[in-house]
Amino acid sequence: MTSFSMDIHELLERHQAGETEFKGANLRGVILDGAELLGVTFSSADFHSASLILAYFNRVKLDNANLANARLSGITLYRADLRQANLTDADLHGAILQGADCRHANLALANLLDANLMDADLRNTNLSGACLRGACLRGANLRYEKRAYEPVNLRGADLRKADLRDVNLSYADLTKADLEGATLKGSNLRGAILTQARLHRASLDNAVLTQVNLTGADLREANLNGALIASAKLGGSNFHKADLRFAKLVRSDLNRANLSEANLGQADLLETNLAKADLSSANLNEANLFQADLSLANLRGANLARATMPDGELHD
Repeated sequence: MTSFSMDIHELLERHQAGETEFKGANLRGVILDGAELLGVTFSSADFHSASLILAYFNRVKLDNANLANARLSGITLYRADLRQANLTDADLHGAILQGADCRHANLALANLLDANLMDADLRNTNLSGACLRGACLRGANLRYEKRAYEPVNLRGADLRKADLRDVNLSYADLTKADLEGATLKGSNLRGAILTQARLHRASLDNAVLTQVNLTGADLREANLNGALIASAKLGGSNFHKADLRFAKLVRSDLNRANLSEANLGQADLLETNLAKADLSSANLNEANLFQADLSLANLRGANLARATMPDGELHD
């Protein structure tokens, strides 16, 4: 598409006259703070380093647009089309992207602090290194679809205190992501990669974590009450004081994991590998440890009342 240069005065005059098509416009560095350009088409436009603070861009078409390094704090992009847009290192602090179509967009290193991404389509979106602290992603579509959409990239992302309730993050790459205090209640993290991720005090109650890779992750004081964590890789993870009551950890690998003072009351640990795990002062009341590997595990001070032991015997 052929680009054409345009200054702010020409843009606003043409828009005031009723024009809404500005495909390929060169608007690098333009200042449009507080502008109201609802329903306008800026497909493939260049907004590199532009300032659109508190602008109203509801239902605007920005597909394939370049918004790298743009200042977009407080912008309203309700149901905007941002497919394949370049938003690397853009400042979207407090932005409203509710219902926006961000498929295949590049949001690497973007600042989405306290942003509203409810119901946004984020399939195949690159969010590596992005700051999503305090962001709301309830209802957002991050779903992996074989032969259609690759797993979402959230490597190293800052998701502290983010709202991810009931979100589908299956097979997502969250390597070294910071999810301290994040809400993931009921979320689907099947097959997700969370190696060395930080989940201190995160809420994961009733979440699906089957086949997840949490090797070396920090889950201190996390809430995993009723979570499904079957066949997961949890070796070397830190579950100190974590709530794992009623959790299903069937056939998971907890080799060398720190479960000291963790609450595993009525947890299902059938055939779980707990070799060399630290279970000191842990609550295993009524837990199922049938055929679990407890070799060299530290059980000092652990509560095993009415627990089913590896040999099938019920502990006194």
